Amino acid sequence: MKTLVLGVGGVTNGGKSTLSKSLYKQVPNSCLIAQDEYFKDDSVVPVDINGFKQYDMLDAIHMDTMMREVESWQKDPVAFLRQRGPEHTTASAGEEEEEEVYVLIVEGFLIFNHRPLNELIYKKYFMEVPYDICKRRRSSRVYTPPDPPGYFDGYVWPMYLKNRLQMESMVSGILFLDGLKPKEELLAAVCKDVCQEIERLREDD
Repeated sequence: MKTLVLGVGGVTNGGKSTLSKSLYKQVPNSCLIAQDEYFKDDSVVPVDINGFKQYDMLDAIHMDTMMREVESWQKDPVAFLRQRGPEHTTASAGEEEEEEVYVLIVEGFLIFNHRPLNELIYKKYFMEVPYDICKRRRSSRVYTPPDPPGYFDGYVWPMYLKNRLQMESMVSGILFLDGLKPKEELLAAVCKDVCQEIERLREDD
């Protein structure tokens, strides 16, 4: 049995969740862990001097819990998939588990900023879109709690730029993807890249 960890990061509303979910459906023996599922309760997320909730920081996320999930998958991908239910078990019938490559897709806006997680990710993809497109997409979505007036320009975008600079200073080998391209085109390109890596792992015995 061999394993491969993929990371899909990027700007808010850049298309990372769509790409990750599509990859999960396409790639055999895959599992998806999303960083958004580990946010701390709103009551404990601090507020900055402008009154904006500081969600776009690692401190707002239960990264210890997320890492335990990732490490649990690493120890036994098959058992991890079975615990999550039959809909997560994508291995083809009759295939030997020992001969398979199991793939973990980690998705989130700060996955490459958390060094312990980043060090586990072999293939790194980062979705990016321009400021105006990002702002328009963000404004069309409903969040819980909802974005207060001025939140995007006063907090979200500045934090994205800050986090991206930090990421680029500590991470190499990221493949940047244009989030304005058709999602089918992006999926096809990433799938091809992932499948080539899976084949390389299968042949590397």
